[in-house]
Amino acid sequence: MNDAPTSLPRGRILVVDDQRNMRATTALLLRAEGYTVLEAANGEEALTTLAAGVDLMLTDLKMEPMDGLTLLKKALEVAPRLQVIMMTAFGSIESAVEAMRQGAFDYVTKPFKEGELRYRVERALERARLQATVDMLAGEFNERHGLSALVGSSPAMRELTSRLVRVAQSDATVLVQGESGTGKELVARAVHAHSRRKDKAFVPVNCAAISETLLESELFGHAKGAFTGAVRARRGLVEEADGGTLFIDEVTETTPAFQSKLLRTLQDGEVRRVGESTSVRVDVRIVAATNRDIELEVQEKRFRQDLYYRLNVVTLRVPPLRERLEDVPALAKHFLERANARSPNPKRLSALAVEHLMGYGFPGNVRELENLVEQAAALAEGEELLPEDFPLRPSARVAVSGPVGAPPAPAPTDTSTRMPTLAESVEDAERRAIAQALERHGMDLGRVAEELAVSSTTLWRKMKRLNLRPLGGEQRD
Repeated sequence: MNDAPTSLPRGRILVVDDQRNMRATTALLLRAEGYTVLEAANGEEALTTLAAGVDLMLTDLKMEPMDGLTLLKKALEVAPRLQVIMMTAFGSIESAVEAMRQGAFDYVTKPFKEGELRYRVERALERARLQATVDMLAGEFNERHGLSALVGSSPAMRELTSRLVRVAQSDATVLVQGESGTGKELVARAVHAHSRRKDKAFVPVNCAAISETLLESELFGHAKGAFTGAVRARRGLVEEADGGTLFIDEVTETTPAFQSKLLRTLQDGEVRRVGESTSVRVDVRIVAATNRDIELEVQEKRFRQDLYYRLNVVTLRVPPLRERLEDVPALAKHFLERANARSPNPKRLSALAVEHLMGYGFPGNVRELENLVEQAAALAEGEELLPEDFPLRPSARVAVSGPVGAPPAPAPTDTSTRMPTLAESVEDAERRAIAQALERHGMDLGRVAEELAVSSTTLWRKMKRLNLRPLGGEQRD
């Protein structure tokens, strides 16, 4: 056994078992490993103890009056980030596997060996530490560094931040892919800020913003007299980033000749200034980004395949905002708070405005939402921002023939053989009227119902029957 000092606890563990001897023996073993250990004799006592803050819960499966599966469910409701290891007799392994399906991290069969228990506990606590790091990135870290594009708790953003934290620890080259306006540079900055290079420079360069003739000199530097106007030698951005991170944005906008030189820098860890015959060693981490389909660029011979393989060591995909509309309220609030900090007349978001924004597809992604909020904060007359303060593009809300997301319209009936019935004509007229009203009122269902002189409940029922659905929304039952 390790003699880890108890003055430096390595994690807080709750041991739950209705057999006193088993509970005490397990707790003693874990305390000897340096963990802070709490004990509970039953499920109710365990739920009360969780309020004290626990990283990991080890619980027996067979207990009275509350069994381990019931405790697992209730514990995760109280503490969703809690790691749980189920302790079970050999004959109850199927139940332990079921517990893992319901959210437990692992299980261990009794009687267990000390080494096995230590291993499973350390794995569970490592997962807890990683999750705490991810939460920090999505919370305090965002506030500290202004990483607005990483705001959000949708599954897509949790996956991105989790993957980002893991890759940041290494020096692996990273390729960030995503549409314009999703926040690719902010992701690159987060990678740098979580790496061992965080105290060194983060140097961004946008290949699409620099002419082809200047890009090589800008990135690699040049010798005095290398070309007209080069009155002195100059270090390039690669050398400026030595020891830190170089972010190459829109890398697919470069020429094959430039790509060849970039490839050599990646392979050799050296850079040669324009007009010089000797190379300079550099220690630079590369994070590249593109909003194009880079694999298609390779297939079409517009991007070097060998460079693609060098850049695509780890890929981080930044989801478009339309794939995480549940993050719109948090993002809108974040942008409004930032706008209010610069304004003598602070505004607040109305619930109707939030619903209005969540019914929009945001073709311009997070950048478009940011611009909409800043514009509304600057121009709105009242203190509360309403749906009309957010002018949205109709084409990104509802198609003229019906809302985006609705099932395809049925094939037209051959009128030469059958005329539409009265019911079909009425249904078609209702569909057109509702779709046009939705477009006019920007998905504000309250105003649509008012214009059509029906209740909100009746409107929802008609929309469900006619297969009309707001963009990103769900139909009510």
